[in-house]
Amino acid sequence: MDLTPILFAIAFLVNFRAALRLLIDWKGMLTTVGFVKGAYASLDRLPADSELEEADRAPTFLHLVPAYQEPAITATLEALLASRYPHGRLHVVVVTKEKEERAPHPAMGISTGERVRRFRAELPPYAQKMLWQLALPGPGRKAEQLNWALRPEALREILGEAVDPSRVFVGVSDADSLPDPNVYRWIAGEELAGPGGLAYQGVTLSLANFARLDVRGRISAIQQSSIFVRITIARLINEVKRVRLFNRLCARAPRLARVLRPAFELFFRRAQICLGHNQFVRLDWLQSLGGFPTAGATEDSTLGYELCARGVLITPMPMLELNDLPETPEKIIRQNARWYKGVLDDVSHLWRIWRRAPTAFNLAQLCRHVGNKVIEWPIAAGVYPVLGFLGWHLAYIYRDHFWLFVFALACPSVALGLTVWVGGIVTQALIEELAPFLPKPVDLRRKSLGEKFWGIFRCQTYWLLATRGAWRVLWALARRGRYELTKTDRITR
Repeated sequence: MDLTPILFAIAFLVNFRAALRLLIDWKGMLTTVGFVKGAYASLDRLPADSELEEADRAPTFLHLVPAYQEPAITATLEALLASRYPHGRLHVVVVTKEKEERAPHPAMGISTGERVRRFRAELPPYAQKMLWQLALPGPGRKAEQLNWALRPEALREILGEAVDPSRVFVGVSDADSLPDPNVYRWIAGEELAGPGGLAYQGVTLSLANFARLDVRGRISAIQQSSIFVRITIARLINEVKRVRLFNRLCARAPRLARVLRPAFELFFRRAQICLGHNQFVRLDWLQSLGGFPTAGATEDSTLGYELCARGVLITPMPMLELNDLPETPEKIIRQNARWYKGVLDDVSHLWRIWRRAPTAFNLAQLCRHVGNKVIEWPIAAGVYPVLGFLGWHLAYIYRDHFWLFVFALACPSVALGLTVWVGGIVTQALIEELAPFLPKPVDLRRKSLGEKFWGIFRCQTYWLLATRGAWRVLWALARRGRYELTKTDRITR
């Protein structure tokens, strides 16, 4: 049996898909950057502090910061407490671990909790009332720390007895986050202007420590930031548009909409993922879910899937937040390994969601997750170059069929060109356009010829490190049946 036509078809489709996805990524970045620029141009329209003080419907924010061995956490707390929002409606809660209290990291000298307490003691009285510090007893990761702050007794102490969970948003930031001071005002404006949302996800950029990174680190910082810009937020923006369009069809032609709904949910809906920082979920919905999911390695993606399965549309938020990029290749690999372990854990969670409610949307979530993340993440760095070369090679078999020959040659060529253009040039240019809106000044320009050259032609550096992280997990599971999760080390620079 001659397999040449089958290999040709596979190579052609994969190369066509690669080129199409790069074009979609380009469009996604343009969409998100335009969304952010439009929001910052209209900051003067957000509710004033006096209006928020008097408005009964203005939400209260319970902002959680899980922390373990975080020497620079005070910068995050300063940024959160400096936010433009009524002090009585903002509560920042740092959740540390008791085991760190008993045995601080030698390089830190004191525990993260002690750093927070000393920082709090130096604040003016009004700010001291805004900042809380809790310690998780016993073992637990980030999700357990977050849930420790959501216990009924903790909520009563922080928020008071008469709190309405439907008017409280639980925010999450990492201990290296630098949020925009207008985040709460923007969400409050949405809540006061209309029905508001049940969950919000803001734009996160891994650029907080950009100045400390070498050339390879800066390339990786731009690429990691681009994931959130071109995929996460762009998907949220477009998802809201698609659902609103379909809802208009439901209003005008309900019978036709009922027939089309399964196909719409299977082929046109997209899963929405929370990022675990610059993220806000209404307290009553979090309580209905039992808090943050603890079964997997990444509670943020699991939370996003669970919200989607319950019909919640996560509202995109244009306010920016900065985070650190791990400062060595090994730390980037470990970070991506933890994320990929979360991807594997989410498979069983999505399977249970589909078994609980076998809808077309839940099936699409499961299939796309397995195909685009579980399978494609570890092999994409090898499959696309191999099939690109194979597509060029096999195209000459059909050189007597002019259009087939042209398209077969064009697909891998266009995909390769777009990899350099979108990944190395457009991504840098569009991320630089966000620089005026960052919570702190960051010079993102490529200053030397060498930096420009490597930034363009080594744009796949980050993806290669991410692939190594995925294979580290798979190899550990194959050898030992488990992968030990490690925290991103921010003590040793």
